[in-house]
Amino acid sequence: MNEPLIQVNDLAKRYPSGAGVLTVFEGLSFTAKAGESVALVGESGAGKSTLLHLIGALDKPSSGTIFFDGADLESKTEAQLDAYRNREIGYVWQSYHLLPEFTALENVIMPLLIAGADRKKVEPAGRSWLERVGLGARTTHQAGELSGGEQQRVALARALVRKPRLLLADEPTGNLDEGTSDAIMEQIFALPGEEGLACIVATHNLTFARRCDRVLRIERGAIREEG
Repeated sequence: MNEPLIQVNDLAKRYPSGAGVLTVFEGLSFTAKAGESVALVGESGAGKSTLLHLIGALDKPSSGTIFFDGADLESKTEAQLDAYRNREIGYVWQSYHLLPEFTALENVIMPLLIAGADRKKVEPAGRSWLERVGLGARTTHQAGELSGGEQQRVALARALVRKPRLLLADEPTGNLDEGTSDAIMEQIFALPGEEGLACIVATHNLTFARRCDRVLRIERGAIREEG
């Protein structure tokens, strides 16, 4: 039986605001399975990025639970959360967050090097992912020499080099032109089928959203699935 990889139960996020409390959302519940793509849509400020941060253990919910592969994130130690963030999840943000003075290859394998891997052993994996995203000829170019679309492809390869089981993408084409956006999203859409990972994408682009297996809309602090 294909159990959910991610299960969100009755999730809420609130922030202190002046004399009161700002509720971003509450009562959010949904699941995502391995091999499935899920789009998060909604107005700016609806909480799409906040939800991705909570799933990625970059922030903690005010209440509710998030399970990854059956394990409650709240029950994990900080060391276990570090392992979860570093090994199980790939992140792609609107900003590329590359190190401009390093090459495309060095940026891709940086997470592996930080984890203590031997450079010679992980370079083949980095080169392979750069080939897959169409940048096999740009491995030795510094990130600062690449176009925006090329930098986002490097960021995607970096997110995938550790073979995560979950990809979180937050407006991954927000800074790109239409043609480049289409090419990047084609690669992202192919990943659940090719790699068997779950993919959750926050986007304002409804055309992209409808290419996903499911579309979840966050609106007025609640979530609903669109047909």
